[in-house]
Amino acid sequence: MQESLTIGQLASRSGVAQSALRYYERLGLIRADRTSGNQRRYARTELRRVAFVRISQQVGISLEEIRDALDSLPASRTPTAADWAELSTAWRARLSEKIRLMTKLRDDLDGCIGCGCLSLQRCTLYNLEDKLSGEGPGARLMLPRAEQPPPAGVSRR
Repeated sequence: MQESLTIGQLASRSGVAQSALRYYERLGLIRADRTSGNQRRYARTELRRVAFVRISQQVGISLEEIRDALDSLPASRTPTAADWAELSTAWRARLSEKIRLMTKLRDDLDGCIGCGCLSLQRCTLYNLEDKLSGEGPGARLMLPRAEQPPPAGVSRR
């Protein structure tokens, strides 16, 4: 049987505060067994789940989505490399789109900062007098037209 970790050991090894680990457990992101004295004990495999949660959060994935992804992993055994690969495949397109948008934002901001004028006539981040409010919320000019969600109440069938 694998040696288990206390919450303090898991916090130390993962770099995550004990309060966050308790929160993750409440949300079902990680699991702990309890001793006869009601102390938490974590399998060492929970270190990988905590790392997955942290890196997923850092790229902007919600805890609910992370939980859904982790729920797809087998509960009866330690996930294999194939299990993790299947999970990552489901996120690949979404992460690629995030990378594309972040690159575009970085490059556009570099252009604005680099030119110094902050041209409000050409800026893809600025919406003068909120003229695009009828098309829905968000930075409407940042996305290519085909990728923009339709205005509220309009269907694109």
